[in-house]
Parts: sequence; C-alpha cells; structure tokens
Amino acid sequence: MRRILGIIIILTAIFAIALHYNKNVNIKDSSKTVTFWTLQLGTYDKYINNIISEYEKNHPETKIKWIDVPYAEGEKRTLAAILSDNPPDLVNLTPDFSLLLAQKKALYLIDEKKLVQFLPSLLNTLKYNDKYFGVPFYATSAVTLCNMKLSDESPKTYDELFNINVPKNSNLTMISFTENDTLLKLLNKYNINTPAAINDEKSVNIFKTLKKLYDENLFPKESVTQTHRDALEKYMSGKLAFLVTGANFLNMIKENAPDVYKNTKVIPQLTGETGLYDYSLMNFIIPLKSKNKEEALDFALFFTNKQNQLELSKITTILPVNKYALNDDYFIYSSSDIQSKARTISAKQLYSLQPPIQNIKNKKELNTLSSDCIQEILINNIPIQKALDKFSQEWEKL
Repeated sequence: MRRILGIIIILTAIFAIALHYNKNVNIKDSSKTVTFWTLQLGTYDKYINNIISEYEKNHPETKIKWIDVPYAEGEKRTLAAILSDNPPDLVNLTPDFSLLLAQKKALYLIDEKKLVQFLPSLLNTLKYNDKYFGVPFYATSAVTLCNMKLSDESPKTYDELFNINVPKNSNLTMISFTENDTLLKLLNKYNINTPAAINDEKSVNIFKTLKKLYDENLFPKESVTQTHRDALEKYMSGKLAFLVTGANFLNMIKENAPDVYKNTKVIPQLTGETGLYDYSLMNFIIPLKSKNKEEALDFALFFTNKQNQLELSKITTILPVNKYALNDDYFIYSSSDIQSKARTISAKQLYSLQPPIQNIKNKKELNTLSSDCIQEILINNIPIQKALDKFSQEWEKL
C-alpha cells in the first residue's frame, strides 16, 4: 500500500513539474521581441532605457531590443535590413529616406486614427498617396539671431533682410546655399517649388538679389561652399549681422563667444511671401516585413507620448511632435534668457509650417541641381535666366 502511495506521489509531482514547464514554454512562445533602432542617440541611453523598462513593465508579453546605429550608417544599414527577411521592427529615420522606402512599398502604412496625438502640420510630412508611412519622433525649427552691434533691426522676411544696411567689413548674413536643401527651402517660402516656377519672373528676381548681395560681399564668398557650422563660426566671430540657425547653437555661442552672445537677440525665422516657417523632422518607420508591426507601433506611440516627449525636450534642445507636450508651459517664454525665448519662438513656429516640396522621388539629385545652379550664377557668372532654364529642364526630368 505504501509502495502504491509513493508511486502516486511521484507521478503527481512529475505531472505538476511538467504542467509548470509547459506553462512557461507557452508564455515564452507567446512573448514577442520588438527590435528598435535609433540614430546616434546613445548619449541619452538613460532616458531611452527608462522608457523601455516602463513599457516592458506594462507589457510583460513584449520585450524591446534597442540598437543605436551611427547616423552615417543609418540609411545603408536600414536598406540592407529591409531587403532581408528579418528587418528591425521600428527604425528612426529622416522623412526623405522614409519617403523613398514608402515609394518602394517597403513600409507598413499607419491608420490616421492612431496618430491623433501628433501635430497635424508635422504629419503631412509623413504622407504619401494620402497614406501615413511613419510616426513623428522630434522636430526643430530654426530662429534668426541678430548681432545688435551690427544691426538692431528685426526683419520678418528675406525681402526685409536684403534691404538692411550693415557696417563696412561685416556681412549681412550667410546662407549655406549648397548644403542639403537650404536653397530649395528658401525658394519654397516664395512658392517656387516646381520646374515651371523655378525660371519664372519671381524666381529670376530673387536670384538677381542673391547675386547682387554676393557681389557686394554682403554674403561671404564661402556661402557657396561651406556649411551651417561654418556660418555659425562666422557669427561667433562677430562678422555676421544675422543668422538663421537652430536654437540649439545658442549655448555654443554663449560658451565660445560671450561678447557676441551678450549682444544677440532672437527673432522668428525669416519667411517669404507665404509667411510660413520651415522645419526639420525625425521619424520612426515600420518595415513591411516586420514580424511585430502592431507591437512596434504601440511602442512608438508610447515612446512619443506627452510625458516622454516633454522629458526629451528638457534634456535636449529639440521640439516635441506630440501636440499635448507642445502645449506645456515649458514652451511659454517667461524670463529674460534668450535661450528660453528661442525655445518659445521655435515651438510657436510649428503651428505655421511651410509644406515641403512634394512628390520628389530623387531629392538628393534635386539638391545637387540647385547647388549647381547657384554656383553657376554666383561664381561662374552664367546669365541667370539661362541657368534657371537649365535647372527647370533638369528638374522636369526628375
């Protein structure tokens, strides 16, 4: 009898262990791992890891595997991963490259109803054929810095700026004409954003003004070859009266050129005839081949909720894309600090955005065309109408 009872006890224990093991296997099998890529955000590892921990605590069935990719390798590695059968589930990219992937039908399209927490003007950047291909992450919108030692005026538009007189041996401003889409953004503020518009009378007059100011050394000669960082160096040297740049550079000016900083005032970004402001945006995309699309989207929406966006804005100089975070008192100017004023101005500008040039499948090639055109006009002295006619024809081919 004892022997039979012992056998029953042993069998019961084995059954309990097996049941417990099967239960754990089922839990393990049902869990999902969302692979999440960011672009060179390792500096903010504490912030990101805290968000991941909180999300995993509230979603025990989902694990987040975070990988930070060097910015320079982002596009190449993303493309290679998307072409494979096992891409990451959520990737931090620029809208331009994201659009290219959307045009190739490589991205998961997102229901508009899932994106209600974001500023509508920013969402338009992530739309192709009336479908949303990405989730906004963060934004920036440049302001205008004025060196009051050289000019105390406060121009609102480029037209007003171009008519301001500055002291001899100083420059009015420096526009990095050949850097990315700088020139295209300026033209877009005048609704010059199609092959037909680029060589019309309005466009010709703008280029005539740019040529005049360049020849009179009101633009540094380096404007045609150097970047916004070089323009910042010029401003810190006290040579530029005005500079349109990111508010994030104010701290650099304060540390490296305190006298210039002391004489700097901040005004809104210069506009054109539209009265609207340009901006830069970073976003998340979900590859079509992702095995965890819904989980990736859910995490992206959590990552960009009001609380997380507001915290990111306070530890960086970026602007939130979450409309509820953007409404926070943190973005209301309440002191004499020009960095606080710049933050307020930048945030307000996100409500009045100049729509980017649409339906461009070859954005890099278009940037190259604009760079070639301005160099032909400013350096090689090619007749403006001739240069713009060529630009228009090449743009049409794109």
